[in-house]
Amino acid sequence: MEKKDLKQKLTPIQYHVTQENGTERPFQNEFWDFHEEGLYVDIVSGEPLFTSHDKFDSSCGWPSFAKPVKHLTTKLDRTFGMLRTEVRSPEGNSHLGHLFTDGPRELGGLRYCINSASLRFIPVKDLEKEGYGEYIKLFTNKG
Repeated sequence: MEKKDLKQKLTPIQYHVTQENGTERPFQNEFWDFHEEGLYVDIVSGEPLFTSHDKFDSSCGWPSFAKPVKHLTTKLDRTFGMLRTEVRSPEGNSHLGHLFTDGPRELGGLRYCINSASLRFIPVKDLEKEGYGEYIKLFTNKG
């Protein structure tokens, strides 16, 4: 999808985050304190990224996940005088957020700190009708 089409499809904050490597405000975004069961997909491409079962409260103000559904693209980010690992969606090449190694040990130790503006949430009950039926198995037999 071309940039001009994305500008029409996405809200200004969604475009800023995913296409201009922006960051939304902490504690003032859609999914930081959201607890429904379902799948988080890339707002641009629709590719599956994370499940609610891998989401945890890191108290950082953005949604945090222990692991992705599938491999994500990472690259070194040296902006703002910091050394971080940027996380991007493989198909959409959307900027999602950053990866840190300060996550809960019992969940593997990683924290994918993700901007809500880069995500679209699909509740479990809607997975089939939204074309994500193959992911229903990720939500069966979970406590």
